[in-house]
Amino acid sequence: MYTYFFRLVFKRLDPEQAHHLAFRWIRLAARVPVLRTFLAAALAPRYKELRTEALGLRMHGPFGLAAGFDKNAVGIDGMAMLGFDHVEIGTVTGEPQPGNPKQRLFRLVKDRALINRMGFNNDGSLRVAARLASRTPVFKPVVGVNIGKTKVVPEEEAVADYVKSAERLAPYADYLVVNVSSPNTPGLRNLQATEALRPLLSAVREAADRTAPARRVPLLVKIAPDLADEDVDAVADLAVELGLDGIIATNTTIAREGLGLKSDPTLVKETGGLSGAPLKNRSLEVLRRLYARVGDRITLVGVGGIENAEDAWQRILAGATLVQGYSAFIYEGPFWGRAIHKGLAARLATSPYATLADAVGADVRKTA
Repeated sequence: MYTYFFRLVFKRLDPEQAHHLAFRWIRLAARVPVLRTFLAAALAPRYKELRTEALGLRMHGPFGLAAGFDKNAVGIDGMAMLGFDHVEIGTVTGEPQPGNPKQRLFRLVKDRALINRMGFNNDGSLRVAARLASRTPVFKPVVGVNIGKTKVVPEEEAVADYVKSAERLAPYADYLVVNVSSPNTPGLRNLQATEALRPLLSAVREAADRTAPARRVPLLVKIAPDLADEDVDAVADLAVELGLDGIIATNTTIAREGLGLKSDPTLVKETGGLSGAPLKNRSLEVLRRLYARVGDRITLVGVGGIENAEDAWQRILAGATLVQGYSAFIYEGPFWGRAIHKGLAARLATSPYATLADAVGADVRKTA
């Protein structure tokens, strides 16, 4: 049913306009008590066997919403209603910014992919922090906060910009993510180099500890799929050295060649980060490499090209304790979370593993 609706309605709209329309409907539904209860029962069934503990947090399952969908923390309850066990908001920057000029979001329907060059459009960390502080949750998913660099801030002042956001947002975040991997903010990916990343992560860690002294806010870093293998290893080693809580693998890619893209070449040539199905193999490769390097010492989050329960299961076997999605939600619709949970429960039941935690990294350990 959703497939026909997508073709008849959303496909005819500008992708960003369609996003805002759909998100508005989700938020409205979550405000109606009887309706949200009915929808949550239908779309977000709970499976005891999928209960997950990660980052010192307990979740109904391992499947969450990746950053980028809810940039300003305005629809957390709505996304939980649709079955996301954790919701990562953002990317949030130190100062509000409009992002890049429109049009900046493109659908590659034949490839089940998206290209975006949004440019961290968001309300800024001060307003988002106030919104989180005043939130009265209906549903209680784990809420992650993804922070990035304000575009106008020069690279040499990036640490202070991230610290500003961390100070404002850490008190309200279940976990924090340092995003240094978006291709849409000039110079941002330079911060993935370990000599730049070490002082940045250390400063954000100190800021979180200082402003949320009653608890230790887990800190993760999100990396690009375009890193060379030796750079992936370097980030993994740095994460262990600094006592980081996790790595999210991966963000969008700037690659186009070798992905077998079938969409209109004009669309394919649009600049920005490519997400969705074509990213699947590389994201999985990076995840496997990270797990082989760090094992169970830190939490890995698999994201990029996850379309169905089998994709999510393969990420878990490759080392991901948590998995996230976004692009496939556009193509699969509101029953996507339900299908992922049902499929994961079925795969666990027929596997040799007693718990989901036992399955994490099993494929990598076999080949070690």
